[in-house]
This record gives sequence, C-alpha cells and structure tokens, in this order.
Amino acid sequence: MCGRGGKGMKKTAIAPANIAFIKYWGKKNEELRIPANASISMNLLGAVTTTTVEFSSSYPKDTIELTDGSFSDGETRRITAHLDRIRQKAGIRDFARVVTKNSFPKSAGIASSASGFAALTLASAAAAGLSLPQKELTILARIGSGSACRSIPDGFVKWESGEKSEESYAHSLFPHDYWDIRDVLVVVDQTSKKISSSDGMKKAGTSPFWQERQRDIEKRIIQITKALEEKNFSEFGTILEDDCLSMHSVMMTQNPPLMYWNEATGNCIRNVQKWRKDGLPVFFTIDAGPNVHCICEGKDEKQLIDAIKTLSGVQSTLVNSCSQGAHITNTHLYQ
Repeated sequence: MCGRGGKGMKKTAIAPANIAFIKYWGKKNEELRIPANASISMNLLGAVTTTTVEFSSSYPKDTIELTDGSFSDGETRRITAHLDRIRQKAGIRDFARVVTKNSFPKSAGIASSASGFAALTLASAAAAGLSLPQKELTILARIGSGSACRSIPDGFVKWESGEKSEESYAHSLFPHDYWDIRDVLVVVDQTSKKISSSDGMKKAGTSPFWQERQRDIEKRIIQITKALEEKNFSEFGTILEDDCLSMHSVMMTQNPPLMYWNEATGNCIRNVQKWRKDGLPVFFTIDAGPNVHCICEGKDEKQLIDAIKTLSGVQSTLVNSCSQGAHITNTHLYQ
C-alpha cells in the first residue's frame, strides 16, 4: 500500500545490531549488496540504534543528525540515497528530518550500519505511509547496508544470498527467546575503522583462501542450523569460531591485506581458548574490526565476565542476549 507522507508524519524505530555466526565477505552484486554467500546471525539486545524520521513539506532539504557524534559525508550520502528509495516507493517528494542515536560505538566492527539502516528503513517507510511486508523491508534494508537485513526479523536470523534482488532477503530461524545465548562484547578499540567493510570486501577474491572458504560455507550453514535446532552449544561454538577464523584468514591474505586485529584482540582470543580448556564453555567470533564477541550460554555469563575482568587492554564490555528484530516505538528522539 502506497500513500503520501503528510506534513509532520513522524515515526521512530528501534533496531538491534547483529552478530553473524556464519559470515559473508564479498558480494555477487556490489550495487544491490547481494552477498557472495548466505549468513546466519543473532540480534543483540544491548546494541541498538534508535531513529526518528519525519517527512514534511515544510523542510527545505534533508537533515540528518547523530546525537552522539557525526556522520561523514559518505555516510550522509548513503542515508539520503536510502531516503530517496523510500520516497520513490511511496510516491512522495517531501524532505525528511532524521535523528539517530546508537547505544554503542559506531563503525568499530559492531555492526552499527546494520542497526542503523534497519532502523532507518523501518522508520522512514512508516513515516512515508508505506505498509510493507517484512520480506520487502529486509530487501530494502539490504540495499542500504547488507547486514541491515538481518536486523529486521526476530531473534536468530538467516540471510539468503540469492541471485536476484528479490531472492536475497532475511528471515527468522528461531525467535529471540528460543535459546539463552549470550554475546559478551569485549571492546578493545572504539575508534572508527580506517577501511570500511564495504571497501574491504571488494578485494576478497584476491585471497588464495577465498575459493576454499566459499566451498565450505554451505556445509557450515547446514551444520550450525542443526546445532541451533539441537541447542548443541559445543558444536555450535566450534562452527562459529571456525567460520570467524576462515573469514579473517581471507582478509589477512587478500591484496592489500586487511588487518583489523590489535594486540588486545589476540590476547582475548588466546584467553578464550585457555578458559575453554580450563572448563568454561566459551567461544569467540569477530566481525570486521578488532572487538571480540565472546559467546556463551546464559548460565555461564557471570563466570565469563569475571574472567574478562582479568584481561588487559579492555576498554569496556557490553553484554547482549538475543533480541527481537526492528520495531516501531512511540518514543521519539525529537518533538
């Protein structure tokens, strides 16, 4: 259903970041952000973006604000382009005021673009008077930022790769309360990445390990889906850790090499392996950045947090359980 966004039509959405257990690195289609492979993720309750959007004929241009920082010119252009997609779909011409707020550091490998474009997609579509099915919302969000599509559905999510735009969408595998998995994010660097994920993965195919990784992905997806179904934490953790190391092996051996880790990252990895050997069931995964996601079950959260407190180089920790997907709220960021 398409409608015209009237003056003062304001909507606010909250969307979680997500952590990919099976990751993608590389795209089949750069412009449409169709990934080279499918991926599986979990939405994060403690890492969210809140975005308020209002379309109005009284606005002379789009204004885009980040309450806890600022957007680069490139980021602003991406947001404006996304608003244009919404305007075109809704058949409106009004400019928008966008105000957005993150509960976690932006552009540090914690999927801020995922939660950001998921919240922007849901809020702007609603503000423009659109009523879209979830599948279409995930496709729209994907075009803004690939992994944003995974932040739209509930809980544990699969993003289908597909060959065409309409085939590359995300859907929920299990609801957020299905399994009490915790992601304790160990922040070792809050600065923005010098090379974005989008730019970095353009060179993925230059790695000698790229083809091997692509061959193994489908098998990993089947295996980790089975581990999720059975709530087999040891199998689940082993697969997600293997996939993380596979992706970073590609990054580190592509041309030019992409090294997101720092000394504290390596220290955390070594300690996770030690803690596991000593009897604490914990695994690690790392997105395109230096910060480490330590994955455990809810029953082991306190023991894991106590162990993390002994690490050097840790700036902060953020504890996440599995979250519902993007949703509308009545509490706006501006009046």
